[in-house]
Amino acid sequence: MSFNGSLPQSASGPDGVPNALLAALTESGGGDGPGPAVEAAHQIARRTGAAHHDALVVLGSGADTALDGWGPPTASLPLSDLPGVICPIAPGHVDRLDSYEWRPSSGVDEAESPTTTPRGLRVLVAHGRTHLYEGRGPGAVVALARAAAATGVRAAVLVNANGCLRDWRIGEVMTITDHLNLSGASPFNGTVFVDQRELWDPQLTAIVRRHTQRAGVYAMVRGSEYQTPAESRMLAALGADCVGMSTVLEAIALHQLGVRVTGMSVVSDLSFAAAPTDPEEVVRLVASAHLTLATGIEALLAAL
Repeated sequence: MSFNGSLPQSASGPDGVPNALLAALTESGGGDGPGPAVEAAHQIARRTGAAHHDALVVLGSGADTALDGWGPPTASLPLSDLPGVICPIAPGHVDRLDSYEWRPSSGVDEAESPTTTPRGLRVLVAHGRTHLYEGRGPGAVVALARAAAATGVRAAVLVNANGCLRDWRIGEVMTITDHLNLSGASPFNGTVFVDQRELWDPQLTAIVRRHTQRAGVYAMVRGSEYQTPAESRMLAALGADCVGMSTVLEAIALHQLGVRVTGMSVVSDLSFAAAPTDPEEVVRLVASAHLTLATGIEALLAAL
């Protein structure tokens, strides 16, 4: 079962969550059911003063300051204050969730923002995420995604850093058009059958693609070790353009809950290079892509 996000707010339970979304949260929540996600959404509402949010942005390794040009957020809280969400520990990830009241600037392409009156959106921006290799299980990895869906978000932009399997350049940004889940994990337990053919929303992905240098397939592996040369050759042969250790489980969880998903992945390491991968260098190199990331995110928000 998945929720298509089209029900009116009047079709809601006593906790304010639409009944179809509550059912989808229940089905995919395992032993915890919808409880942690709904309580986290209520806490976000209390701490931010916003009854609902429209979009979620998750900033990955080294991208945590990509939206500093937006100025101070309306409200901010630690991610780890939310039920089920743990403090990020990876380099370049920060334990912070910001809430912005975002409006398109005059520089936004009118073709992507067809209305003449600027529309205010409430946007959640996570400055870090939990990874499967931290050993907390898939539930912790997707806890923020589920909480964001319960706040009402209808679109999400997921950002990460990657090891590139093609002859591309450091600092280029790839719009994610599809993925390979090679992590050995799923955000679901039980019979949660979700069609993934259009998980990466075609319309939103097309908008973001206009602002990135590349487009392609992102492969997720568990990590935390980097792949061997033989594994890099295998991934390339399977059709992956880039590889990383995040994003895919979050995307699947959001898609099942009716949230439209798109993503951007920054080339921060060349998998076939002779030099070993330095995780601190990966974080530093992502900074060169901040303008591209911000432009893509803003274009998508303007289209909502």
